[in-house]
Amino acid sequence: MKVEHEDDSPPNKRRKLELDVAAETGSTPSSPSNNVTAGKQIATSLQRPISPPASRRRRSRTPPPSTPRVEADAHVTKQTPTPNGKELTTTITEGTYVRKADGATTRVIASPIQLTKIRDLGSEQNVDTVELRDLLGDPMIKECWNFNFLFDLDFVMKHFDPDVRHMVKVKIVHGFWKSEDANRINLMEVAERYPNIQLISACMPDPFGTHHSKMLILLRHDDTAQLIIHTANMIERDWGNMTQGVWRSPLLPLLQPASSNASAEGSAFPIGSGERFKKDLFSYLNAYGKRISNLTEVLLNYDFSAIRAAFLGSVPSRQKPGAANPSLQTSFGWLGLKEILSSIPSRPSPSGASPNLIVQVSSIATLGADTKWLKNFQSVLSKTASPPQPSTPFTKASSLPKGGSGNADLPLSLIFPTAPEIRASLDGYASGSSIHTKLSSPAQQKQLAYLRPLLCHWTSHHLDFASSSAVPDSALMEKEAVVKREAHRGPAAPHIKTYIRFADAERSVIDWAMLTSANLSKQAWGDVLSAKEKVWVQSYEVGVVVWPGLFLGRSREGPGEKLEGEGECVMVPVFGRDGPGEEDVKAAVGGVEGKKTVVGWRLPYDLPLMPYGVDESPWCATLADDEPDWMGRAWRGYQSHR
Repeated sequence: MKVEHEDDSPPNKRRKLELDVAAETGSTPSSPSNNVTAGKQIATSLQRPISPPASRRRRSRTPPPSTPRVEADAHVTKQTPTPNGKELTTTITEGTYVRKADGATTRVIASPIQLTKIRDLGSEQNVDTVELRDLLGDPMIKECWNFNFLFDLDFVMKHFDPDVRHMVKVKIVHGFWKSEDANRINLMEVAERYPNIQLISACMPDPFGTHHSKMLILLRHDDTAQLIIHTANMIERDWGNMTQGVWRSPLLPLLQPASSNASAEGSAFPIGSGERFKKDLFSYLNAYGKRISNLTEVLLNYDFSAIRAAFLGSVPSRQKPGAANPSLQTSFGWLGLKEILSSIPSRPSPSGASPNLIVQVSSIATLGADTKWLKNFQSVLSKTASPPQPSTPFTKASSLPKGGSGNADLPLSLIFPTAPEIRASLDGYASGSSIHTKLSSPAQQKQLAYLRPLLCHWTSHHLDFASSSAVPDSALMEKEAVVKREAHRGPAAPHIKTYIRFADAERSVIDWAMLTSANLSKQAWGDVLSAKEKVWVQSYEVGVVVWPGLFLGRSREGPGEKLEGEGECVMVPVFGRDGPGEEDVKAAVGGVEGKKTVVGWRLPYDLPLMPYGVDESPWCATLADDEPDWMGRAWRGYQSHR
């Protein structure tokens, strides 16, 4: 049986592979013209006993107790390098306000997600980025639960602090359950060299599903825990020159003895609260059964109240919308996304405003010859609490109409790279092994026909506005007067997956944003409702959804501290750094009096978007291409042997 690719299909050989599957192992293809060298940045050893660790040791940067990082203060000034080489004067501290000249105050919070460092880009293009050693290199980590699709265990282990890597209990949760699977055999062979590694295979009831989740759960010696949801496989290539995203929770303390168990059965918590996050995370983890019962038993004892995000998972299951109870627990797949988005109040839109959606993925699966699935998913993405309300921290799902509100479908743009963009990327064709769609069959050609009007380039650096049939998507901008907002990730091919609702055509304000492992596929999100009133989900996925109201009225002094006054909270796209700059604040605040909070969301792509021209098609890894990439290599086509 031929299996559809969703993303990063595993290699059919154990170690050394040719170019067409090199990205799946994280190895660099052996070629005389391959001049991209591997990074050699390894965590620095303590070279001394670590019980207890020296208190002055610099540890990886971890956000303090309220997921976002405040990046502004009226008293402390910091010079931050910007991508254009100039110095940007920002003010850095926590829990304070920026005073404006008119007497109003604005609180500025950095993006709740970060981008990963790109190995072959300069420091000015890697401002505020994160590396794997920033996540795993703290010697305080005592246990690491690593959920993912592909693993290079040697690569993973070298990112723990060298003084403790042999003591950290490492749990590898994967989806290679067949005893003859070459990936499973390879994991077992490598794991024999590390007595502290335990391999745990997830139950995979469907041959088309994958264990595609990308999550770290870290238990620490200081009795705190941390959750990290990201988009990268645990292989070298994904953490080298591919664009990836990372969301990190604050360090979660143990519950106080008198505290009630936040995940107790029957307890209702609003979507977006830390307590609800915990319930929905446990609903996801319970799908693994006894395989990870030790983890769930330990996590029960931690306080999640500092988290401000909604957890969204997918597990192999058949969801029943009629049996869903969103006031208590979020469903899986698109049904759960619908429940979350139906609880998020959108900004009241002024006359003429044009809310719109941008979906950016690394894989587009076979969705069908007609638009039935895509129309359903677009309808889900268009949901919002109805009627629109002022920003509030949380909305109880129980107060919403069952099934969500009847919002009109919003315009949707779909970002996906073309073959020229893959050829020009830092890893050339090798990066294309991790980016998938199919164009061969008549049904896939019909799919391309209805997707093409939605498709936009990952980067427009290789395009000439004057000669290309593609033009910027904003009708408000003249062709010769386009003002670009650059994310500085164009050369790094995308493996990140983001879904965003913008409040306006200029895309200056965000209503909500999601970082997830889930690509555009039925396997990840679930098929349309069947005749038996069920939604069939086939894969494991994890993601987080955030929106402005979650950060309203929150002090950085602690999870229970309130700021005086509520004001308004606005989320804005930020480029080349995590914190909103002065220009972002001015655009978001405008002339509104009083207190405001401005939250950034780090965009991985440039704006305005560049739609495909009439003669352009998305990159297809299964099609051979004789035109050489920038390293002089041709592409002979990716072949799946699963």
